[in-house]
Amino acid sequence: MTHLFNTYARMPVALVRGDGAWLFDDSGRRYLDALSGIAVCSLGHAHPRIAEAISDQARTLVHTANIVHIPQQEALADALADISGMDQAFIANSGVEAIECALKLARRYATSKGIERPAVLVARDSFHGRTLAALSASGNRAIQDGFGPLVEGFVRVPFGDIEAVKYAFETNPNIVAALIEPIQGEGGVRPAPVGFLRQLQDLCHANDALLMLDEIQTGMARTGRWFAFQHDDLLPDVVTVAKALGNGVPIGACLARDAVADLLGPGSHGTTFGGNPLACRAGLEVIKIMREMDLPRLAAEQGKKLMDRLRENLKAHAHVVDIRGRGLMVGVELDQPVPELKDRAMERGLVMNVTHGNTIRLLPPLIIDDAQVEQIADTVSELIHERFSAELSKPFEPA
Repeated sequence: MTHLFNTYARMPVALVRGDGAWLFDDSGRRYLDALSGIAVCSLGHAHPRIAEAISDQARTLVHTANIVHIPQQEALADALADISGMDQAFIANSGVEAIECALKLARRYATSKGIERPAVLVARDSFHGRTLAALSASGNRAIQDGFGPLVEGFVRVPFGDIEAVKYAFETNPNIVAALIEPIQGEGGVRPAPVGFLRQLQDLCHANDALLMLDEIQTGMARTGRWFAFQHDDLLPDVVTVAKALGNGVPIGACLARDAVADLLGPGSHGTTFGGNPLACRAGLEVIKIMREMDLPRLAAEQGKKLMDRLRENLKAHAHVVDIRGRGLMVGVELDQPVPELKDRAMERGLVMNVTHGNTIRLLPPLIIDDAQVEQIADTVSELIHERFSAELSKPFEPA
């Protein structure tokens, strides 16, 4: 019997140790990690430099309240501004806290414009977190069920539909911001259509609204750039980042341009643990290592190899709808639900998951080598072929 809340459908495996891209269970069996704790451990597990940075900081100073200057926090804000092009950072504990900060910025922006009932434009099938405001913003009814009444003030449009966005702005003058994932993760690893983000930025600017991008899963080199929006050569007003920023140490950040960040003053927002020396030291070391390894470039190269091998292995498969993604954020969409494949993968020594019911989601550490890329692609392909062994007729055409 466990005394934990029953909030997770856990697999019957206890992972107790990690080494690079490998995980080990309590019986010593080894698993290749193609999930990274859901895009968290991008530098792999038990990275010696991350471990040393955490240990050194723990021996020095773990926590002090934000009533004093925290040098590590200020240095991390500088580093995040440098890699993102943004101006200021609020350091929090998690991705959902970063989203809450972004939504509060949108509300404060509305107040500055005299709008009493502001609205934020969001997308269907989106996922922004599980606090009440974040799940209200999300386009996922499963996580909202039983938690009503939801927070008001969200206008939902189909993901990537610029005409729907135009109509929303035309019919609702109270829209003060758009909150969008450049690639929907929980929604099935769905990249925004080519040109959509730039068009969205233009519409936000034309309507005096903020462009806020949720890069909690796509940020920190995952897609082949530091942030996914950098593929489109634009600069949003607000960006949220978390997950890989601490390589497993809980940390998140809301980044913003000066004019937006300055909407919050002393006492208007805060956090007890966010930005403490320990978490920020980990974040600083993560960025330093990623820079030294040129990890955005490596993620782009290894991601291409992974998708190319998957497409070659599955090119004749009748049930493969699409193989898509960017960098090492890859989805294999099938034409029917396949939730059992994550369990079968675990039996084969591969950690992965299935999102949106029918899409295998692959988020391996960005440090994976060629042999590990091949093992992931070949194991996933074998699982799909076995699942649909009787039907292999219709050729798959990449989108």
